[in-house]
Amino acid sequence: MFIIGELINGMYANIGKAIREKNKAEIQKCALEQIKCGADALDVNCGPASKEPITDIQWLVEAIQEVTDVPISLDSSKPQVIESGLKAARNKVIINSVTADPDKLDILVPMAKQHNAKLIALTISAKGIPKDKDQRLELAATIVADCIDKGFPVEDLFLDPIVLPLNVAQAQMKDILESIHEFKIISDPSPKTIVGLSNVSQGTNARSLVNRTFLTMAAAYGLDAAILDPLDKDLMDAQITAELILNKHIYCDSFLYAYRKK
Repeated sequence: MFIIGELINGMYANIGKAIREKNKAEIQKCALEQIKCGADALDVNCGPASKEPITDIQWLVEAIQEVTDVPISLDSSKPQVIESGLKAARNKVIINSVTADPDKLDILVPMAKQHNAKLIALTISAKGIPKDKDQRLELAATIVADCIDKGFPVEDLFLDPIVLPLNVAQAQMKDILESIHEFKIISDPSPKTIVGLSNVSQGTNARSLVNRTFLTMAAAYGLDAAILDPLDKDLMDAQITAELILNKHIYCDSFLYAYRKK
């Protein structure tokens, strides 16, 4: 599974403070810790408190690139912020994220194509969050069709079914999991699938347990990637073990060590 570390986000107190004070060392420490624990890419989000997100995201990208060349996921709802991050990026980039709204697709799909970036697309529209699997599939099909029309490679597209908190949307969990599987049959080649994992446990009292249980179930439904906290060792161990059970790795008694060594 492709793991995107979620921790370089201005909503976290330490990162928000580091952005305000331009404390490069704190950002670089967070980046390297996540990579050491298994992150394949790093999500970068200035957070809602940033007063200058266009310049802040450039500073973050430059700081991270001084210590690692892993892909950076530029995370913003504002296309101009993503475009600013792209200007500073020297390494592989993921754009996080576009929605099914035509105005967003018309800006971000061509932007991703121009910069040879991968693209995360949320199955959401101006009408709101989908209420069931059928609505998710309809939005996913709209996004895939738009990418095909614009010449963006569907194999570089990650579809997000929008994971909702378990404590307020328990009845939707099965639909969300089934959507992960059914997104794969929309087209050939098929899009990849991704979730923002922490959403599922928002507001619960056993966040790590909820996160790792959902992740292992999603893996069984064919999940390709997740944005999560790689510093949660139990979560990462569960992900490695789930993929072992799905026969994606060869068993040995020290399989956790062997996977991390790889």
